Amino acid sequence: MAAAPIARSFLQVAATEEVATPLRVVQIEGLVMLKIIKHCKEFSPALVTGQLLGLDVGSVLEVTNCFPFPIREEDEEVEADGANYQLEMMRCLREVNVDNNTVGWYQSTLMGSFQTVELIETFMNYQENIRRCVCIIYDPSRSSQGVLAFKALKLSDSFMELYKTNNFTGEKLREKNLSWVDIFEEIPIKVSNSALISAFMTGLEDDTPVTQCDYDRLQLSTNPFLERSAEFLIECMDDLSMEQQKFQFYHRNLSRQQSQQQTWLQKRRAENMARKAAGDEPLPEEDPSNPIFKPIPEPSRLDSFLITNQISNFCNQINGVAGQNFSRLYLMKALHEN
Repeated sequence: MAAAPIARSFLQVAATEEVATPLRVVQIEGLVMLKIIKHCKEFSPALVTGQLLGLDVGSVLEVTNCFPFPIREEDEEVEADGANYQLEMMRCLREVNVDNNTVGWYQSTLMGSFQTVELIETFMNYQENIRRCVCIIYDPSRSSQGVLAFKALKLSDSFMELYKTNNFTGEKLREKNLSWVDIFEEIPIKVSNSALISAFMTGLEDDTPVTQCDYDRLQLSTNPFLERSAEFLIECMDDLSMEQQKFQFYHRNLSRQQSQQQTWLQKRRAENMARKAAGDEPLPEEDPSNPIFKPIPEPSRLDSFLITNQISNFCNQINGVAGQNFSRLYLMKALHEN
């Protein structure tokens, strides 16, 4: 006779449910993307942000609505007003039966320069209240090249654990096996529309197979974009050089301190040998009150990691735009020859 299955308690079921499913895709409604594009383009080149609302369903993060944050003046830094504005907006959305669960935020960027300490701090603030959140990055300057420049980012779990300890020394990074590519994780974006909207958009489509976006992709004037990307890349290289100088200065001071410690230790050992010969007690071989035994703090490697991330981003942008530009030039050359 088979044994009856043992009923699990509520706590056992809850503990099983706590194992989070990894986030695989961010599903955004088309209307939300249009709202983000409109908000970012209206205020470009100024940087803007807004709230993302939706549902967290298994491995999919659904973004069903959004609203912009008001732009503050430089002399106006009242965080309470911003929090009250968000709560009031979410209350109004709840009253009209619209999804009002916060799943992250969106922000615009200029030439792809978004990997900053401020972005990480915002992620950590959101993570205090939201189990999983993403940041949607939109670059209007890239979109002018005929590319829908959207990115969905989240912080990696290993980096968040290390960031909470605020210990970015070389030894700790080697222990966690963490490099500059492990800070952010890019999540694939899937655009979703209801069947009614898809049918409506199909009815609006022209009979012509070519759209304005297709013409934008054939633009040959990419020199301004490449020039500005190269300028930003040079600035990042200068910043990285300054970070390397900090580490060189740290290692020089460390080697100088170790040399001073060895000299002091040799003198102390010679003095102890003389004291032993005289029958006196030897002195300790370490003196915490001596400045040469004070440990030199190692500079954080977080800034250099972020700068390296940004350099990689600029290089990928330049590589992509240059490759597309060569393809267009070869296409125009073939058209002229024919």
